[in-house]
Order: sequence, then C-alpha cells, then structure tokens
Amino acid sequence: MVPLDSLLIALLALGFEAAIGYPDLVFRRIGHPVTWMGALIGFLDRTLNRDEFDADRRRLNGMLAAAVNVMVSVLVAAAIGSLAGLAGPIAGPCLAAVAGSTLLAARSLHVHVAAVADAMRQGGLEAGRLAVGKIVGRNPAHLDAAGVCRAAIESLAESFSDGVTAPLFWMAVFGLPGAAAYKAINTADSMIGHKTPRHLAFGWASARLDDLVNLPASRLTAWAIVAAALADDGASAAAAVRAIDRDARRHKSPNAGWPEAAMAGALGLRLNGPKVYGDSRVEDAWMGDGRAEVNAYDIDRALRLYRRALLLIATLLGLVWLGLVILAYG
Repeated sequence: MVPLDSLLIALLALGFEAAIGYPDLVFRRIGHPVTWMGALIGFLDRTLNRDEFDADRRRLNGMLAAAVNVMVSVLVAAAIGSLAGLAGPIAGPCLAAVAGSTLLAARSLHVHVAAVADAMRQGGLEAGRLAVGKIVGRNPAHLDAAGVCRAAIESLAESFSDGVTAPLFWMAVFGLPGAAAYKAINTADSMIGHKTPRHLAFGWASARLDDLVNLPASRLTAWAIVAAALADDGASAAAAVRAIDRDARRHKSPNAGWPEAAMAGALGLRLNGPKVYGDSRVEDAWMGDGRAEVNAYDIDRALRLYRRALLLIATLLGLVWLGLVILAYG
C-alpha cells in the first residue's frame, strides 16, 4: 500500500470512529475485532501454555503464539483491504477506513472517562468506583475519591497512546494490516503479558513486542499533549515538558510514563504512584509534582486537553497527506 492510501485510510478511520464509534448493536450481533483476537489468543494460551511444559518450552511456544497471532491478524486485514479496494478509488478507501475505525478507540475512550466524572458528581464515590472499574485493571475498592479521579486521568493518558495514537500511527504507515498487527500485539499483552507464574515465560514475547510497537506512539502522544497545552489557558506546556524529562523514564512501563507525565505536568497534578491490583500493592513512581487531590473537574480538564491533542495529531496526519499529494501530483 502506498503512503497516500494508508494515510488517507487512517484519517478517514479516525473521523468515522470519532463521529460514530462502534455501534452497540453491531457489538451484540458479531462482537468486536478485539474480542476475535482475544479468542485466538485464548486458544493459543490453552494449547501452547500447558502446565506440564517447563519455562524454556513455554517461552518458545510464546514466541510461536506471538507470531501466529500477528500473522493471522495481518492476513485477515490484508484480505479486507483487498476486497475494499475492488470497490474503486473513492469507495475503496472509505470501506477500508470503516474497517480501520474498529481498531481505534478515540470516541469510546472519551465516553468512558467522561462517565467517571459524571458518576462522581451525580453518585459519589461508590458510583465513581463502579465507573472507573470499567477502564482500569486495579482494584477500585481501594480508591478514595481522589484516587478514582487520578485513575481515570491516568487511563485517559495511557489509552490515548495505546488505544488511539498507536493503531492510528501503524495504520498510517502500513494501512489496515499495520493497525491489525498492532492491535493483535496489544491485545496479547493485555491477556498474557503479565508477570504471573503462568505467563511470565509464555507471555514474554508478546510483552516485549508490545513495548516495541508502542514506543513511537507514546512519545508522539506526550508531545501532542505538550502542544495542546500551549493552546489551553488552564494547562502548562512548560510544566508538561519538565514532567516528561524528569518522570517519564521512572514509570514501570517504558511507554506509559510519557503521556502520563505529560498530562500530569500540563494539568499541575500528580499521577501514577502506588496502586493496588487485586490485593497486591504495586509501587511505582509519581508522575508530575502537582497536587494529588484530583477531582471530577480535573477529569474535565484532562478530556479537554485530550480533544485538543487528538485534533493536533489529526491535523499533522492531514498535513503530511496533503504534502505527499502535492509532491505526487503537483
């Protein structure tokens, strides 16, 4: 696929997803590409990660599972892209973009994070815990009101990178197959990339792949947040830059620290820090040096910054596409 085609599909896919999202009716009828990928990963986990296998066998099988997971997703996406191309030079990219929009989460991310702020305002702490429990892996029962709001903003920052920017980036570079490969890797990491006795060896390859493919998007997202802060009277681009420089690399994740530090610095907040997963406390570094007493209004501020940063990324994509058009046909 030539860059003009993949860039156009990425731009259209973002527009479709931001405007429409993934309809609930469609999800109820046929599921979602992520659930289909999850079914394949679950099958590979059950088949190749048996209790009787030692760690070396599990690691080798995990590499095989990672390869099969990506290969199947790429082949299906390439077939869909080829079929869409048969519809012609105008309808083809539009159909491919509709398919590509299912691999993005710009609208759904905004909806779910905004729901936490609404729940905190209307129903208090228990309602907020219930809402945030839908978007974070930690135990919401251990969160106070500020913790619920911090968790929502942290999820917004991290998911902005791995749920929006990353699939959009790989779609712009490699078209539908690129976005599908990324989503397959990211889904595998969320399912088997944990450092548990069962998945420490088997999920190693998927976890390392996820770190690699998220690297460019995490940096791009962070700097998009910085740029968006320049146009927001309630945010500080300079503080975002300081937080990135000081804190991003201290995060347990090699990628999540970048957008989280940028968001924390821009909004004058302190994010991340220690968390409780199940009944286990996990120590992690704080991002930013602002206040930790975060409230629902801060979630609103974070969502405003998110919208502006997303618009900047879309504008950048559009400018690159326009520049290539001019070079190709001008």
